[in-house]
Amino acid sequence: MKLAIGVQGGEDWESISSYVIEAERLGVDTVWCPELWGYDAVTPLAYLAGKTSRIKLGTGIMQAGTRTPALVAMTAMTLAAMSGDRFLLGLGTSGPQVIEGWHGIRFDRPVTRMREIIEIVRKVVAGERVVHKGKVYELPLPGGEGKALVSGAKARAPIPVYLATLGPKSLEMTGEVADGWLGTSFVPEHAEVFTAALARGAARSGRTLADLDLQAGGAVAFGDDLDTLVAPRKPGLVFTLGAMGSRAHNFYNAAYQRAGYDELAKRVQDLWFERRRDEAISLIPDELVLQTNLLGTGAMVKDRIRAYRDAGITTLRVQPEAATLAARIETLGRVAMLAREVGEERVAV
Repeated sequence: MKLAIGVQGGEDWESISSYVIEAERLGVDTVWCPELWGYDAVTPLAYLAGKTSRIKLGTGIMQAGTRTPALVAMTAMTLAAMSGDRFLLGLGTSGPQVIEGWHGIRFDRPVTRMREIIEIVRKVVAGERVVHKGKVYELPLPGGEGKALVSGAKARAPIPVYLATLGPKSLEMTGEVADGWLGTSFVPEHAEVFTAALARGAARSGRTLADLDLQAGGAVAFGDDLDTLVAPRKPGLVFTLGAMGSRAHNFYNAAYQRAGYDELAKRVQDLWFERRRDEAISLIPDELVLQTNLLGTGAMVKDRIRAYRDAGITTLRVQPEAATLAARIETLGRVAMLAREVGEERVAV
């Protein structure tokens, strides 16, 4: 099982780069940089490309539709060239609150839009003349002076595409067209909520789940006192269930509903919109926090790594939690060791 980490854009770029450099030394496979409504996902990776030599660098995720497909391709090719082909193009549709509220773009036909962006990006990267007539994009734009162009940058090997998807239709598309999946709201004990749709999509393109890199995971913290480890995670779950979307469109909430937490997810969302946040937090069961993270003693964390492995996850995406950079790196080193041990168990079998 491979290991991946994420970094949040911030002001202390030296600490961020030190963390990633140490992660590379520890054998971590990939670092992902998110894009919400603050820092972008691209610029930090360009910075990290100059600080590292082996670790893969992925946008986790770049918001689809906020850039033209050609600009997505240009950005991906630039980062691939700068990093020695270590770049992974992670894309996600985001949701109407961000796309319409922050970017001022209609959240329209997200699955179709994503599929067409990937098709166009791959044409650009391959050095093909870009002609596309789809339901969302048409290149060249008809009725004007545009003409079909070939990228001025030299053609490259295919850039791996990873999609952060949650709904059944978007999961099927991921299985059909992507190289990997960035899972969130993932409960290993209910993996089929995601993997069944991914497998259906993969079958449409003559593939299986084994052809995809499936990534999921959670926060990592070691300790014997579960109360102190679990309680700080509950507000984050409430935020996900209540704030990560509108009442009509919260894809995270819907994913938890499909995993069997329908009543809980709906009630927490209601309490969020009623601004009864403390009451919502009190409803989150310890079990859900423990199932979606890697918390507790070394043996407990190792058991959770096994659960992700057995659920089909090929790359464990972890978020080590600690008060200092040194402690964070120590936690990462410990979980990396446990992940190697779990991988060796599978080989031994």
